[in-house]
Amino acid sequence: MNRINELFNRKQQHILSIYFCAGYPDPDNTVDVIKALQQKGIDMIEIGIPFSDPMADGPVIQEAATHALRGGMSLRKLFGQLAGIRHEGVTLPLILMGYLNPILQYGFEHFCRSCQECGVDGVIIPDLPFKDYMEEYRSISRQYDIKVTMLITPETSEERIRLIDEYADGFIYMVSSAAITGAQKDFNEQKQAYFRRIEAMQLKHPRMIGFGISNRQTYEAAAAHAAGCIIGSKFVSLLNACHGHAPEAADRLLEAISRD
Repeated sequence: MNRINELFNRKQQHILSIYFCAGYPDPDNTVDVIKALQQKGIDMIEIGIPFSDPMADGPVIQEAATHALRGGMSLRKLFGQLAGIRHEGVTLPLILMGYLNPILQYGFEHFCRSCQECGVDGVIIPDLPFKDYMEEYRSISRQYDIKVTMLITPETSEERIRLIDEYADGFIYMVSSAAITGAQKDFNEQKQAYFRRIEAMQLKHPRMIGFGISNRQTYEAAAAHAAGCIIGSKFVSLLNACHGHAPEAADRLLEAISRD
């Protein structure tokens, strides 16, 4: 069974997924960050593929991607870093998150094959249209057992959400708002109403909420209406503040989402 499915079968609440950008702040720290997050009890990891035009990302992740690209990070280098990671004691689900352009340049089937060879379980491609996924890429990703997670936003129609739920792989990524990524102090009533609306739809697939989660208030508000939360910008900022020392950054993040 794919590790993503196994996780959601085993755990239905308070799943915590952490995003970081490969190659930031150190071009060679990818494996160290993954191992540190697993040691801290994180449930799932999203590894960002740096891209020069990350349209869904806020300034923190944009800066991280620019830094990583200047340091020589590429998709090919990332796969090289991940090669053998499953033989080094890493057991939690690993997801690559990146934009369609570099993946198509690499070759989509080649990409899926490389994911399988490295033990990567899934991929999130924010700018992949659902129609294109169904018509061109779904059969390839399923051939290699790579789960392609689709995103929904407050603007996504119920009809489209139902369609995504019908053909989803793994889980559904609920974007907390139509805005770009970035830490927020709290979620207003409009966003929480969106969480409740999607929860009331009783979708077949588990949901993870991301974008804007950075403290106890936002974490608890999101966790109350989904299987868990995805945190990115906050951890990327802490990783930089801790000079790339992932264990300290993880400790500070866990403190931020749990303290009074």
